[in-house]
Amino acid sequence: MRNHTVTTFILLGLTDDPQLKTVIFIFLFLTYMLSVTGNLTIISLTFIDSHLKTAMYFFLQNFSFLEISFTSACIPRYLYNISTGDKTIAYNNCISQIFFADLFGVTEFFLLATMSYDRCVAICNPLHYVTIMNNMVCRRLILCCWMAGLLIIISPLSLGLNLEFCDSNVIDHFFCDAVPILKIEQMIIVCAVLTFIMTLLCVVLSYIYIIKTILQFPSAQQRKKAFSTCSSHSIVVSITYGSCIFIYVKPSAKESAGINKGVAMLTTSIAPMLNPFIYTLRNKQVKQAFGDAIKTIALFSKI
Repeated sequence: MRNHTVTTFILLGLTDDPQLKTVIFIFLFLTYMLSVTGNLTIISLTFIDSHLKTAMYFFLQNFSFLEISFTSACIPRYLYNISTGDKTIAYNNCISQIFFADLFGVTEFFLLATMSYDRCVAICNPLHYVTIMNNMVCRRLILCCWMAGLLIIISPLSLGLNLEFCDSNVIDHFFCDAVPILKIEQMIIVCAVLTFIMTLLCVVLSYIYIIKTILQFPSAQQRKKAFSTCSSHSIVVSITYGSCIFIYVKPSAKESAGINKGVAMLTTSIAPMLNPFIYTLRNKQVKQAFGDAIKTIALFSKI
């Protein structure tokens, strides 16, 4: 996009109805605050509680950070647009939003695949879990997730920015999306599908080994306990990959912009809000840590 005459873009948003805009603003503001609060709570708990120092919670800590970053890259700007009525966004701000939203989104897929591998090691090789998933390995895996995310997005973004921009500066979305702006839809879809297939393959293979191992457990109680350790991750994986299928794999996407915007709102606002509740409500250690933190805060407030 080397056409420097384009200095701003216009985001059409989700609706032009003033009353519906108010409802959307309240809804997105509440979900954003809950998302940030919930994920910050998980990050804080993994730092302060000694029982949450395993690889699983290290990855969960990084996942919560990604969720905060991803939703913060998209939602606050749209809230500003609704509250001020200003639908414009500067060229540099739009490109920055594309870069960070895509980076956080793609990195999240690789992190989910890494978390599935972590669960696979924990269930299939529990005696060597701590040795295999040591601190050095966990840090390297996180670094690899970020590097993979950066490598996936850098080529289409660099190519798109070097092309002449000759189209309308109106974007039919509530945040800057790469497809309508960069006009290299095929390359973006190839990168998205590549990320989807690579990470999904890792997730599927991990869960095949997990299920195969669990079914060999002698007692039903052991099998139930093992499945429960993966339930939260599997729910989050289902939401994330299901949303991706709707956005990128669904045919005739151009004719269903409204559906795609709705799914984008799910991934950028609702899913980051739900994930802390999913991991908290289905994890005894996190619930115990949260309860201990509340008791400590209550104790200090009385002093």
